[in-house]
Amino acid sequence: MSDELLNNEENDTVTLTLDDDTEIVCDVITIFSCDEKQYIALLPQDSEEEGEVYLYRFMETNGEPELINIEDDDEFERVSDAFDEWLDSEEFDEMYGYDEEDI
Repeated sequence: MSDELLNNEENDTVTLTLDDDTEIVCDVITIFSCDEKQYIALLPQDSEEEGEVYLYRFMETNGEPELINIEDDDEFERVSDAFDEWLDSEEFDEMYGYDEEDI
């Protein structure tokens, strides 16, 4: 996958399993590049916090998607900035019904 919005009739989803075995279903917002690596932005469907977005490093291994936690604070800051730039260039409020200031 490349730097494109995954926008079908229905959005692609990812189910995250947390350490306590809680599952969170998230819409895939986009997969984007930063520092020659791929990252994915996810929007939880049932979030208690409006506009919450999860960012992960994204890789495909043998055709299977793999999400990797971003452990380094500097890397996370760069990725957050890159996502914000992507968000500024998109019509996010039209895609998901949110205003950019809600994020």
